[in-house]
Amino acid sequence: MTILHDFYREAAEHDNEKIEWIFVVSKPKIQAAENITVLRFPWIKKSWCHRLVFDYLVAPKLVKKYKVDKVLSLQNTIIPRIRCNQTVYVQQALPFVKYKYKWKENKLLWTYQNVIGRKITTSIKKSDQVIVQTKWMKDACVEKTHVYDMKITVVPPNMKEPNNAFFEPKNMSLPTFFYPAVELVYKNHSIIVEASKQLIRSTKDFKVVFTLNGNENPYISNLTQQAMAEKLPIEYVGTLSKEEVYKFYTQSILIFPSFIETFGLPLLEARLHNGIILAADCPFSREILGDYENAYFFNPFDVQELVLLMEQVLTGKILHMKRTNAIAEIDQKSIIDLLSK
Repeated sequence: MTILHDFYREAAEHDNEKIEWIFVVSKPKIQAAENITVLRFPWIKKSWCHRLVFDYLVAPKLVKKYKVDKVLSLQNTIIPRIRCNQTVYVQQALPFVKYKYKWKENKLLWTYQNVIGRKITTSIKKSDQVIVQTKWMKDACVEKTHVYDMKITVVPPNMKEPNNAFFEPKNMSLPTFFYPAVELVYKNHSIIVEASKQLIRSTKDFKVVFTLNGNENPYISNLTQQAMAEKLPIEYVGTLSKEEVYKFYTQSILIFPSFIETFGLPLLEARLHNGIILAADCPFSREILGDYENAYFFNPFDVQELVLLMEQVLTGKILHMKRTNAIAEIDQKSIIDLLSK
């Protein structure tokens, strides 16, 4: 959704009057403009069957009806059975990571890796150009699909430095750990719950904040029940606005244990707010955080490593470093410029 809205703003503000945009969306409500037509198809979200009907029947007809010259797909896959130029924006990392889900472990994620994954790799091969968010993702796509390196362009999310809103190591900041993430299993909320179980034995002077309701699916419900049974200091605040999330970055420590991401946007957001970050040691987190002084890494499958880092924060062994290289050096490219070539 963030990528969609950022690109919409870029298209609306772009000064090339010769470009006429047609945004085809499901439920997102975006406004039509002088050079932007919006077509909404909320019924796509009813089931996978509805989505397939749209992809294979409706979408090709729309391309023909509106005499489309170029297609930009933000959905990881191209539109089948059309002849115009297509660019695919690949932001689904599941088919490209080393961790492989088994059918019995998680049917949905297995499907993404083995069924939808094939559709994504085929789209990469057949598309005219590919856009990804990170270099590690580009390398993974090249390795898996064997396409030419020049076919894939890295375009990080367009992030701007917040205005005078930075982390301050006050008492209210250090005892609070924040994790803004949805309910997917690989987001790895469970390691934070397990770490909290151990920490509460030695100190009660901390709390954890999840951007969940606590009952999103059986996985999250089970973790919520564990937290309640153990009387863990975990707070469920539900979905937050971007402004509310940014405020948390200035008042808490970011924990990011997710081990499957194309980019990991909260890592960059917290870095721009000059906050302390405890991140899963993965290629995407290393690329985003680089040599940032306030970043600390842990094995996302080793709860003891996370416990140690949280303890070091609470006991003052991890100190907040003053603002030096908080701003990530990311080469901001324009998707529209790429499409215009």
